[in-house]
Amino acid sequence: MAHIVNTEQEQAWNGYEGTHWARNQDRWDAINEGFDDVLLTAAAILPADAVLDIGCGAGATTRLAARRAAEGSATGVDLSRPMLERARVTAHAEGIGNVTFEHGDAQVHPLAGRGFDVVLSRFGVMFFADPAAAFANIGSGLRPGGRAAFVVAADGEGNDWIQALVGLRGLLPMGGFGATGGPGMFSLADPDRVREVLTAGGFTGIGIERVEAYGRWGRDAEDATGFLMGSGPGRHLLSQVDPETGERARRELAGILRGYERDGAVRLRSVAWLATADHP
Repeated sequence: MAHIVNTEQEQAWNGYEGTHWARNQDRWDAINEGFDDVLLTAAAILPADAVLDIGCGAGATTRLAARRAAEGSATGVDLSRPMLERARVTAHAEGIGNVTFEHGDAQVHPLAGRGFDVVLSRFGVMFFADPAAAFANIGSGLRPGGRAAFVVAADGEGNDWIQALVGLRGLLPMGGFGATGGPGMFSLADPDRVREVLTAGGFTGIGIERVEAYGRWGRDAEDATGFLMGSGPGRHLLSQVDPETGERARRELAGILRGYERDGAVRLRSVAWLATADHP
């Protein structure tokens, strides 16, 4: 049985959140796939490399890495059993034989000495209970001279979907939703914090670049509203108000999202930091 110390996140990603992501893998990939090329280019995967994907979720980036490392391998690690099961099923269906998935907490998962050439992550390293310890453990899995490439969420102000939800502040109890700092999605939104935790984890040659991409959130405003309100953040906000207020919030959100309809889809911008580093 995997040893878990990040119990709060483990519970979340093995509950509704993980089930929702596993069930909607294709939709979430359509939202985030705009960051794939920049991440994989920065990772500079060679054909014989052994690649580690942290917070791999349903395995989209792990499968992409496995294809680039056609003579090597790709290993995905995640806390979420529902998402890992979806990852395994999809990899098998696509006939990708050089990929494996492991259930574990990257902060304590047995990675030391495994000699990975590359570690990467697409939005999977922002949720650690102890980021410095997690990155130290991740680094221990790299061979000397191994390299890292991570994409992490930047400021909420630059993310259209965050701003769309913040636009409902008159109806929903937004609190500090979308604020940078603290645990959660925006824990590494400050690039100085990224440098701090990577340095503490033993990484050197750290580079940080701001990147952005547009994701497809739905066919139209109504479809995107239903999906966004059914996601973890939307569901949490709706749970705090009565049904009538919730319906008003849905209608108002649909009105906001109509402004983003184009080319047969709702396309929202997300901003992120691309962090690269070496492990001596």
